[in-house]
Amino acid sequence: MTALLTVSDVVTSYGKIMALRGVSLRAQKGQVTCLLGPNGAGKTTLMMTISGLIKPQAGSIRFLDRNIAGASASSIVKAGMALVPENRLVFRDMSVMENMDAGAITRRDRDKVAEDRERLLQRFPRLRERSKQQAGTLSGGEQQMLAIARALMSNPTLLMMDEPSVGLAPLVVQEIFEVIAELKKDGVSIFLVEQNVHMALKVADHFYLMDHGRIAFDGAPDAIAEDEVISRAYLGERREAH
Repeated sequence: MTALLTVSDVVTSYGKIMALRGVSLRAQKGQVTCLLGPNGAGKTTLMMTISGLIKPQAGSIRFLDRNIAGASASSIVKAGMALVPENRLVFRDMSVMENMDAGAITRRDRDKVAEDRERLLQRFPRLRERSKQQAGTLSGGEQQMLAIARALMSNPTLLMMDEPSVGLAPLVVQEIFEVIAELKKDGVSIFLVEQNVHMALKVADHFYLMDHGRIAFDGAPDAIAEDEVISRAYLGERREAH
């Protein structure tokens, strides 16, 4: 199995507060790798560190066999990684189409950009219907779809998604995970941070659990249900004593 992303012993701090305490994990090509963890565990800090928005104090981050630890966010996007940030963070005063085009700003293959835009508008028909609307007027679910489409416009080798279901209605969450399943089927490699384990179990190939800035679990989906602590905390399951 080919690892697109290999994070090794990464340490990231905010001043004297250590957020990541030697984190190591891998995201494989063609798979959905899911990172679980409670609020404050360091998940978003890890995503921002990998994406170049925060510089780590130690460790290596290898993407496509190149160490990108400390590289600029723009150079990491150019290298083939795109982030769908937590809480969507679309450009609210720009139109849907302008948001999508912003996702392709680092690309030079302009003819292919037009093809990709059309393909994504076919995948997200509501974005086509609202192509001239300001992104801030869209519903939460539509903004999440726009955030995903904008990231995909960079034609990434690895799509990073930070809690795409947060704050969305159950039916919209179902729709978002259907999109993730379709992207996986199309061969898109995804690194997903998510708290909705029930939905993540439907799409993810491998799981990590982060707690207090460290990786506390590393295993396949079947191992999630077998781990009593994770089952209780995330699946609401309690085993009977024998």
